[in-house]
Amino acid sequence: MIKMSKVSKSYGREVKAVDSLGLHVIPGEIFGFLGPNGAGKTTTIKMLVGILQPDEGSIEVAGISMLDNPIEAKKRIGYVPDEAQLWEKLTGAEYLDFVCDVYGVPGVRREAEAVKMLETFEMLHAVNDPIGSYSRGMRQKIALIGSLMHRPPVWVLDEPMVGLDPRSSYLLKELMRSHVEQGGAVFFSTHVLEVAERLCDRVGIIHKGKLIAVNTVEEMKELFAKEGDKSLEEIFLEVTGAKLPQEQLASLAK
Repeated sequence: MIKMSKVSKSYGREVKAVDSLGLHVIPGEIFGFLGPNGAGKTTTIKMLVGILQPDEGSIEVAGISMLDNPIEAKKRIGYVPDEAQLWEKLTGAEYLDFVCDVYGVPGVRREAEAVKMLETFEMLHAVNDPIGSYSRGMRQKIALIGSLMHRPPVWVLDEPMVGLDPRSSYLLKELMRSHVEQGGAVFFSTHVLEVAERLCDRVGIIHKGKLIAVNTVEEMKELFAKEGDKSLEEIFLEVTGAKLPQEQLASLAK
């Protein structure tokens, strides 16, 4: 579903934001993309969905090259950025209609799809209100709904649970699992490592622009088993060098 090969991107600096990244996400898989702030997660995602063009490398979505045929590749993606920029003067209904127009979703199907998703996220009562009146959580929910209106095989989410209440977060996780059970793929970034540990089929950890680990959570735990049972959070802190030595922790506690 997703193939990225030797993808690099820099912003005019000597250090690359993304450095020769390669990964493959298969149908039926939830792939968690983890990394510290500034590691290159959002840059990678923006290249994956065609917002940024890589300096080097190739990207394929559902077998279509993002570089050679970007329009067709983008049709296969549902994307929610880390902070969705929505048109505040549009109502929720107008926004969903606009998204459906862009992707060519038939009128009959769009109405049925919208009602089902709006009911799921308890947004039916607010769909005719202007987006400018929405809370952050409501904006996130309308963006999530819009990203699925054209039934994309690949769902790309950048920190999708930020701003969502516990019930909506639970519903989102259920939708992610349902999406892959129907043969799709989910690629999402998150800082909530407990969620990644419970939800993901595989995770990749990026640090300073390089993909330094890719595996299932269980396989990662097996690799670190000699040092005792570890959570994904502990493994993440160790491989990114973010875990402080005990003597430093002790000094901070004084």
